[in-house]
Amino acid sequence: MLRIGLIGFGKAGRAVAEVLQEHPDLDLAWIARRSPPRPTDPLPHLQQSCTSQTDYAHLFDCQPVDALIDFSSPDSIALYGSAAAARGIAIVSANSAHSDAQLALARELGRSTRVLCSPNITLGINFLLIAAKALKKIAPWVDIAIVEEHFRTKHEVSGTARRLAHALDVDEASITSLRLGGVVGHHEVVFGFPHQTVRLVHDSISRHAFGTGAVFALQRLLTQAPGFYQLEQLMLQHVLAELADEQPA
Repeated sequence: MLRIGLIGFGKAGRAVAEVLQEHPDLDLAWIARRSPPRPTDPLPHLQQSCTSQTDYAHLFDCQPVDALIDFSSPDSIALYGSAAAARGIAIVSANSAHSDAQLALARELGRSTRVLCSPNITLGINFLLIAAKALKKIAPWVDIAIVEEHFRTKHEVSGTARRLAHALDVDEASITSLRLGGVVGHHEVVFGFPHQTVRLVHDSISRHAFGTGAVFALQRLLTQAPGFYQLEQLMLQHVLAELADEQPA
């Protein structure tokens, strides 16, 4: 059984913790957060307060884990990354909007361990990305629009939408963003052909989708050699292998 450390215990982190606890092959060993644990929080016995590299190094040595799943913030990798890599702990960072410097650090850590960074770790959005890129290759001249919807307190443009725009060569300034009530997450890529329209749509109904995606990402990541990966890359590898198995003899 794999021992997992979870970093971050906000709304997404709590949903992910529930998914990890329900998985028969995973053992949620501890939850690290920057704010002090509160007795009224769920799973108080698993929570640790970690605010420095020293805190994480001590935690890794006292309660060893095979992998980390990070749902805290993009800058957290600077706190735990070196200590995790030195111990060969695999890293799944599911935070949005990593900076170039943070991604450079993740790639450097990939020299020693397996590292995966994904701004949206749901299975659906990564399959949507693969499908959208495939359609763009088939019809490179097609008109493309990107729409994203999130809860009203999310102020920045979705990192997933920006990633879609980059992958499809769409100007980020043309992304349409809507902030509505309690929407968890909606992404839509619209392809405008002369006589037809294709819409690829993904809706996150519950934050538990991040948990199932993180488990899939971790399972695929642990089959790889040390290096830097994205979920889209590992999913495409898996899809192509499955399709190859279905080819007639």
